[in-house]
Amino acid sequence: MDPMATDVDQQELAQQLLAQAREQGIELVGPDGLLNRLTKNVLETALEAEMDEHLGYEKHDVSGRGSGNSRNGTRTKTVLTEIGPVEIDVPRDTGSTFDPQIVRKRQRRLTGVDEIVLSLSAKGLTTGEIAAHFAEVFGARVSKDTISRITEKVIGEMTEWQNRPLDRVYPVVFIDAIHVKVRDGQVTNRPVYVAIGVSVNGERDILGLWAGDGGEGAKFWLSVLTEIKNRGVEDVCITVCDGLKGLPEAITTVWSLAVVQTCIVHLIRNTFRYAARQYWDEMSKDLRPVYTAPSEAAAKERFVEFSTKWGRQYPAITRLWENAWSEFVPFLDYDVEIRRVICSTNAIESVNARYRRAVRARGHFPTEQAALKCLYLATRALDPTGKGRARWATRWKPALNAFAISFDGRIN
Repeated sequence: MDPMATDVDQQELAQQLLAQAREQGIELVGPDGLLNRLTKNVLETALEAEMDEHLGYEKHDVSGRGSGNSRNGTRTKTVLTEIGPVEIDVPRDTGSTFDPQIVRKRQRRLTGVDEIVLSLSAKGLTTGEIAAHFAEVFGARVSKDTISRITEKVIGEMTEWQNRPLDRVYPVVFIDAIHVKVRDGQVTNRPVYVAIGVSVNGERDILGLWAGDGGEGAKFWLSVLTEIKNRGVEDVCITVCDGLKGLPEAITTVWSLAVVQTCIVHLIRNTFRYAARQYWDEMSKDLRPVYTAPSEAAAKERFVEFSTKWGRQYPAITRLWENAWSEFVPFLDYDVEIRRVICSTNAIESVNARYRRAVRARGHFPTEQAALKCLYLATRALDPTGKGRARWATRWKPALNAFAISFDGRIN
C-alpha cells in the first residue's frame, strides 16, 4: 500500500484505505489482505521506533556514525495475531543488544491470541478443538502443546484468586455444588463446591471453587466455609443452600448468627423429580402461593391446600417439603426486597448454567486441576463488560435498606 497522509481522522483514513484497496484489488482479510498489511506496517513502524530509541538516533541520521552500534538489517519473523499469521521484518543492531518490547524475542503470538485461546477454553473447547478453530478461521497452525501452555499460565492466577482476602461481612452467601467427570484410572463424578457472596455494595462475588472427593458432603462444606471465614469473612446474615443433610449445622458452626435458608429453586426442582412432566406447570402454579405467602402461617395454609390436591398421588413431595420446612420459612419473615435477593435464580443458577455448559462441552477431564482450570476460566468470562455487576448494584439499594433494618448493626 502507498503511504497515506497522517493528518486525517480515523474514519476518513479508513475510507481512504478501503477505497485504495478496492482500486488495487486487495481483499480486506486473508494472508495478503488489507488488515494483514496494516498490522505488518504498524508492528514494523513500532519496532523501528523502538530501535531509534535504543540507538539514540533515527534511521539514516548522520549523528549515528561512529556511535559504536548501528542497524544491521532485519530478520523475518511470523507472528500469530487476532487476524491470522503476519510476517514482519524485525530490525537488528550490530551489537545484538536490541530487545524489542512490542514483539519480544522468541515471541510468536501477540497477547490477544492468548486471550482468544482462554476464551475458547472457558467455553469448554478442548485443545484439539481450539487448534482446529485457529486452522479453520485464521489459517494458522497452533499446536495442542502451545494451547496447553497458554491455559497453564492461569493456574498461578487461579491460586492467587482462590486465596485472596474477602470482605468482612456478606448479607447473603449462596452455596452449591456441581458435578464434573474426572478420569482418574476410571471416569468418576466429582463435586466442585461453589460459593457466591453478595457484598454490601450489591456486587456478586464468587468466593472460590473447591474440588471434593466422592459425593457432596456436609463435612467437606464445613472445611470450605471455615476457609472462607479464615480469609476474612466474619459474618454472613443469610446462607442459601440446598437440602443436604447436616449442612445447616455446618453453616451455624462457622457463623453462629447466620440464618440458613433452603434455596427455593432447588426445592422446586427436587419437587419435579417426583412428578410426571405433564403436571409440572400445574404444580408450579399451585406451589407459587406457598413461597410467596406474606407469612409462615399463610404459607402453611397454602401448603395444606397443595398437599390435599397432590399428596395422595405424590406423597414423597409432601414429605420433601415437610422435611425442609424449617429451612424454607425463614425468608418469609423478611421484607420483600430481601426475599427478592434470596429467591433470585440469577444469583447462582446463571453461574451454574455457564459452568455446566463448559463441563458438558468437555465431557470429562484428565485431572482434577484441569476441571478447576476450566471452571475458573468460565468464571473469568462471566461478566466481561461489567454490565451485569452494574445492574445488580442498581437494584441493590432497596435490599440494602431492608438488610440494614433486619440485621441492625451487622452489615454497617
